[in-house]
Amino acid sequence: MMTEHLTLADKVFSDITTAIVRGELKPGSKLSEQMLVERYGGSRAPMREAIQKLESRHLVVRIPHAGARVVSLSLSELKDIYEVRVELESMACRLAAERMTDDEITDLQALLNEHEQSIQAEQGQSYYQKAGDLDFHYRIIQGSKNHRLHQMLCGELYHIVRMYRYQTSTSNKRPQQALQEHQRIVEAIAGRDAALAELLMRRHIQASLNQLETLLATEEGRS
Repeated sequence: MMTEHLTLADKVFSDITTAIVRGELKPGSKLSEQMLVERYGGSRAPMREAIQKLESRHLVVRIPHAGARVVSLSLSELKDIYEVRVELESMACRLAAERMTDDEITDLQALLNEHEQSIQAEQGQSYYQKAGDLDFHYRIIQGSKNHRLHQMLCGELYHIVRMYRYQTSTSNKRPQQALQEHQRIVEAIAGRDAALAELLMRRHIQASLNQLETLLATEEGRS
């Protein structure tokens, strides 16, 4: 019975994480256990456990007298995160160019081929990446072979970054642009050009931030 309970809680956690990352549950939206049970099934106990796990991943926050809500960051807070991300992930990309095996690079290219098919299936409207090994950025961080760097980028920051990365990926022409930028990064890694790989990742993340700033400014203008 305990195994079934934990499995259900994990499934609910995964489903809600995907909904948050894809924007189906909007930043700042209220999450009631009853609403989530009605939407995702199960019962209140595993749902409560899933919400607690989402809190630990910083995707959900509890506000006094207001309950649990999807995290919503200000532009200033996002800039703080992206300042850290651009430095650490560019470093990871440089190390990946030096340390990834040829087989790992081949697998990374194969992943991009799958991403291209996914974008085509979405008619070029979005670039959604699942978490972990199916995530281009995760795979490069993993390829850095630096455990501490992996902890920093794939721990507290990871799911929040995924959430806002997806927001930019639905902007006009950005999916194809992001894929092309990923392709150039892989080519630099395959060529063992660590300096170029680092530079391209830096530019890629900065382009994502620029897109995010434009998107948030547009949303603020509408509200």
